[in-house]
Formats: sequence, C-alpha cells, structure tokens
Amino acid sequence: MHMKVATEAQDKPVIESIVSIAAIALMNLWAYPILVLWTLFGILIFPLLFVLGRAVFRWPADRLTRWCIWSYGRGWFLLMSPFVRFKREQMTLLDKEKPYLFVVNHLSFFDTFCMALLPIHNIVFAVRSWPFRMLWYRSFMRLANYLDVEGDCWEDILAGSKKAFAANGSVLFFPEGHRSRDGKLQRFYSGGFKVAIAAGIPIVPLCISGTDLLLPPGKKLMRPCQIVLRALEPIPTGDFSGKDGHLRLRKLVKNQMANSLAEMRGEEKC
Repeated sequence: MHMKVATEAQDKPVIESIVSIAAIALMNLWAYPILVLWTLFGILIFPLLFVLGRAVFRWPADRLTRWCIWSYGRGWFLLMSPFVRFKREQMTLLDKEKPYLFVVNHLSFFDTFCMALLPIHNIVFAVRSWPFRMLWYRSFMRLANYLDVEGDCWEDILAGSKKAFAANGSVLFFPEGHRSRDGKLQRFYSGGFKVAIAAGIPIVPLCISGTDLLLPPGKKLMRPCQIVLRALEPIPTGDFSGKDGHLRLRKLVKNQMANSLAEMRGEEKC
C-alpha cells in the first residue's frame, strides 16, 4: 500500500510536466499563427472601419485610430483566452469622461496589447522609437498621434500630450523605459511626471503582472498564465509644483506601484 502511494506521488510530477509541455506546444501552435492572421486581418479591415467610423461617430482620425487599436487588443484577448486568463482590478476608480496620465510597469512586448483591458480607448501611447520604424506599426502609430519619447523633443511631447488632454483623451507612459528582466521595478524616468504636473492632469499608476510569464525574457515560446491589470487611485498633481515636484511625485508613484505589485504577487510589501 505504501509502495503504491509512493509510486503515485513520484508519477504525479512527471504527468504534470508532460501536460505542461503539451499545453505550451499547443499554445504556440495556435498563438503565433493566429496573431499573424489577426494582425493581417486588422490591417486589411482598418480602411473600412475607418471610413464607417468617421461617418457614424464623427470622431477625428487620431481618436478613431486609437479605438481601432484598442479593439484589436480586445480581439487578441478573445483569441488568447484558451490559454491566458485576463483579469482587471479596480477599474471603477477611473472616470471614463476624464483625461488621465497613466504610468505602467513594463515586463513584456505584450504589455501594450494588455492596455486594452482598460475601459478607456482614447489613449495616446508615449513609447520608444523602435515601433515607429516597423512598417506594419508606423502608419497606425502616426495616425493615432502616438508620442516618440526618444525621437521627439520635450516641447513636442508636452504639446502632443496637452493636445490629447484638451480633446478629453489620456496619455500613457512606461516610466521605466525598458522591459524589466527580473520582474522588479527599474529606475523611473521623469518625463511622464513632468507632463502630468505641467498639464495639471491626475496621474494614475497601473500595475501589470503575468506578461513576463506569458513570454519570459529571452524566450521564444509563450506559456499559459494569468495576466492581471490593476488601476490605483488617481493622484491629483496640483500639490507637486516647484523644482522638485516631479521627483516627489515619481517617488510616491513608484512606492505605491511597488507595494501593489508585491501584493499581487503574494510578496512582502516594501
């Protein structure tokens, strides 16, 4: 009897490993081809959606393009749902009618896709230059008036952000600049915090977890996982004027995000 129990206990990790390998193989046989097909479909249908959207919603071209990009992300959730569980937390803290400056930690290429978990579609992304150099992204990013934080000067970034806010849109920054290799928050850059203070717009920290498990750094195979996006309480920026205001705001936001991420991962808070 004891030998039978011991044998079953030894077999269990082996069975779990085989199931895990099979799930990873099946996921990648599905996910990569369907991602390519979904992207091609999005590119092909975009002109029709654009014309119909302009006629029905009467939105300007940049907002309509941002809605199409957000909808593309929503479709990606559906296609990935057999292998990935998506969860949103505390989204009721956001007022869909107000502009915000969002800051979010950066773990994976797929972080941008997951911003479609937000209930707000009218968001201008402030990102590095490399996506603007990719043929299948560049035209859409320019139409959406996305901001190039490496190629644009500070005045243009601030002006583009203020233009979005004036049209009741929001702006999103990745304050770390680069993807984290170990899942921990890296050094924060000040650009997004300066923009929020200069424009007098509330800043909303966003915490994302799980995308580093979906596609671990340096790996090519996706893995089944759960992805969680959590919104934190909006922070008014009126109290952060002065020479060091952006530094105080940056520190506050980073501490809040670190504590929230630790909670999401079941770790001890800072």
